[in-house]
Amino acid sequence: MTKEQFKNLVESYEKLVFTVCYQLVQDYQEAQNLMQDTFVSAYSHIDTVSEQNLKAWLVRIATNKAKDFLKSAYYRKVAVSEDLSELDVFRNENSPESLYISGESADYIKQAILNLKEPYHKVSILFFLEEKSVDEIARQLCRPKRTVETQIYRARLMLQNLIKEGMCQ
Repeated sequence: MTKEQFKNLVESYEKLVFTVCYQLVQDYQEAQNLMQDTFVSAYSHIDTVSEQNLKAWLVRIATNKAKDFLKSAYYRKVAVSEDLSELDVFRNENSPESLYISGESADYIKQAILNLKEPYHKVSILFFLEEKSVDEIARQLCRPKRTVETQIYRARLMLQNLIKEGMCQ
């Protein structure tokens, strides 16, 4: 196959190959990379396929590249580290601390945090207002880390409910 023929092949099937990769990995940049890998592999083995099976063959290569990526240690490591981040578990856009930081109803939120009863009162002040880590709070209050995590989670839910009620009134 000449370079011109391969160029035409890429132009004909690049959208299809990209779509297959993107549907599997759900990441635009990785789908672009996998599309390129697909065509590199295809170029080196293009002599082994007939013209009539070309489309299905390219789709199969793309599918296998995407599956290999999803099985890779790199992908699993990145996905796990993003999912289990301490801040991601407890802090999000609608969380009490982010609303506090952004200034939305700051006095109301601060008062709600200060009015929480124990065991959530101290933990909430340290986490939401003083922005201490779970490990720091556990050491300071002499509580197990998992207990502190649970208390922060429950306090956050209580505060979110209070904030929603306050904004609806």
